[in-house]
Amino acid sequence: MNDFTLKEPPQIPPAAGKLLIAHPFLKDSHFTRTVVLLCEHSDEGSLGFVLNQDTDLLLGDILVELASSTEKIYQGGPVQPETLHMIHRLPHQLKGKEIGEGIFWGGSFDELTETILMHQYQADSLKLFLGYSGWASRQLEEELKQGAWLVAHATPEIVFGTSPLDVWQRSITSLGNEYRYLSQLPIDPQLN
Repeated sequence: MNDFTLKEPPQIPPAAGKLLIAHPFLKDSHFTRTVVLLCEHSDEGSLGFVLNQDTDLLLGDILVELASSTEKIYQGGPVQPETLHMIHRLPHQLKGKEIGEGIFWGGSFDELTETILMHQYQADSLKLFLGYSGWASRQLEEELKQGAWLVAHATPEIVFGTSPLDVWQRSITSLGNEYRYLSQLPIDPQLN
């Protein structure tokens, strides 16, 4: 008799520049089938942005001085949804903190305004978020122990070059083809 055991994804510790991939059966209304780019992770807590929850808003809807901007706005998470944040690959223009190879968080909003007005960027080099996702001290570790999240390495291709509809599936398959089955599981297997 052969035993069939599902292989667990590799254990990658959470850190800035890593992806948190919602487990296929996670039913949290804010995080179902989401991927969060972690920007900070320490003993004090964790902070990141949901990569695959876009909104109907454009940057021009939020900032009057950029009224003609058609840059999409994403919902970064449920914490402080009135705040604007950026992830980019424009360190020479926007500055910011490198959180992964070729991935920068934050920077100058004055420089962002000038960069957009002067059309000195490619659309796939910038993502803007309202709000963020946050975890208190040790909260994320507890959620990882409970199996709510898978952790993967972030790449500029996933962060900037993947449509919101494909980010979750592509992030799971970045763990290796042997985990592709996870991306095919229904949200609620009882309804299958």
